[in-house]
Amino acid sequence: MLVNMGRESNQVLKNLIWLMVVLLWTGNGLVLKGVQGADKSRSRPEFLGPVPNATVAVGRDVVLPCVVKNLQDYKVAFIHLDRQMIVTIHNHVITRIPRFEISHDKHHTWNLHIKNVQKEDKGHYMCQINTDPMLSNVGHLNVVVPPNIVDLESSPSTVSVRENHNASLVCKAEGTPDPSIKWQREDKKPIIIKRKKKEGKKEKHEVHGEVLDLIRISRTEMGAYLCIAQNGVPPSISKRIILTVEFSPMIWIPNQLVGAPLGTTVKLECHTESSPKAISYWAYNDSMVLTSERFKTEERHHSVYKLDSTLIIKNLRRQDFGSYRCISKNSLGETDGAIMLYELEAPTKETKVTTVTYVPEYESFYDYNTHTSNHDRQSNVIRPTHEGQPGSDHSNELQNLQTYENPSKYNKKLDSDQTPTFWHRASDAPTHPSQWLVVDLLAFLTLVPHASVIF
Repeated sequence: MLVNMGRESNQVLKNLIWLMVVLLWTGNGLVLKGVQGADKSRSRPEFLGPVPNATVAVGRDVVLPCVVKNLQDYKVAFIHLDRQMIVTIHNHVITRIPRFEISHDKHHTWNLHIKNVQKEDKGHYMCQINTDPMLSNVGHLNVVVPPNIVDLESSPSTVSVRENHNASLVCKAEGTPDPSIKWQREDKKPIIIKRKKKEGKKEKHEVHGEVLDLIRISRTEMGAYLCIAQNGVPPSISKRIILTVEFSPMIWIPNQLVGAPLGTTVKLECHTESSPKAISYWAYNDSMVLTSERFKTEERHHSVYKLDSTLIIKNLRRQDFGSYRCISKNSLGETDGAIMLYELEAPTKETKVTTVTYVPEYESFYDYNTHTSNHDRQSNVIRPTHEGQPGSDHSNELQNLQTYENPSKYNKKLDSDQTPTFWHRASDAPTHPSQWLVVDLLAFLTLVPHASVIF
């Protein structure tokens, strides 16, 4: 009650002051008119142009000019019509608002200065001359306000939702004129707009409106969303809202069987996905694998919910073989994947084998690769001496000797795409051992069935 009475008293006081100023202003004009009425040779004051309309952003300064010709002894006043407030009379500021000032260029222009413009300063301003009848000119001041996001009416900076559930992100903004709202993903990926099942889904890089509805959210939609408000008055403003999609851990093992020889280094890999972030570790025989000189765990994050875990085992020992488990757990659940590590035999070194082949002089051959016989290629055959032993002058030919297969010896059936080279044995071949085809036993064991022996 007391508050209302105080407000009413203030309003009455304002009205009285307004009435007194108007009477004084009007009376002054009548007096001046009576004094000047005798001198009809003088022309009346007139405006040389309208008070211009102006648009200014809140917090800036603005000047409203009023240009008057032949003012003589009349007075110029500025009045804010929307607030029914006399701002200035001639060179005096009437209002108690210190942001208003008046200036005169000593000629025809009166300038009303408004510093640090506020929203309540907008409206119609009248430039008035106290003639009878009164002369006036009106201009409009438009105060624009950059957009501002109202946090109390918008979604918080972090929103969490379970996977395959729905979520709505809200962004409320104010400003003059009213701002428009658009949504974008911070990573520039498209926003997935799901409709009814039959209509499928659409992808958009921008979505307009105060509310962004996300239907049946998947983990791929997790990330930061930007609410951008703009109304043509710089600067635009944005709010960053992080959408977290929660789900229990999942594990993928690329190789469930891994073999390695003793003494080597092996890597066991495990890929996990979880939100919130999971605790991941390795276990062997139901015991956690701890970091040591031979055991080391490496982790690599691909995104906010993807993690690759690698267990590195150096200098493998026999007791290291067995089943390893990659375990991942968060507040929503736990899962694991198993990898069997088994022993491989160490590879053996290859042994270089030299094969020496002796061919009797009267034994013929035919090469199906080059379609030549021993009569055409005598240099490839080592011939025995009269004593049945190879001559010393043929020692250099041993290095150039070719080895040929005899598939008929082993009754081996060749494929159609193979072109064999084989020996043809003479029916009257000698039986002396020195005239036989001599093959080193190790070469025979190594090359069979790719090399054959003729007896």
